[in-house]
Amino acid sequence: MSHAIERLFAVIESRKGADPDTSYTAKLFTKGRKKIAQKVGEEGLETALAAVGEGPEAVAAESADLLYHLLVLWAETGVSPDDVWAELDRRAGVSGIAEKNSRVK
Repeated sequence: MSHAIERLFAVIESRKGADPDTSYTAKLFTKGRKKIAQKVGEEGLETALAAVGEGPEAVAAESADLLYHLLVLWAETGVSPDDVWAELDRRAGVSGIAEKNSRVK
């Protein structure tokens, strides 16, 4: 059985080229990468604000919105959940400080 994120990603991918009048996801794709990235930023801010000013239910709801928009961005940029899982696996057991310092500046 696949993870909810992988199932949602498959639905998002299936909306590429769909009618933007009947699909919010298709509408995002037609607006392009810049708009999708902007939505990720907005949802990230809303999630952070919910974390400091609201309860767990609001954080969960905003997190779901953030993850959805992030998955749309992945689909737009050619990144799959497997790509992200592989990167997380690569980082497993590595200190966050060491990992950040290893990045090319």
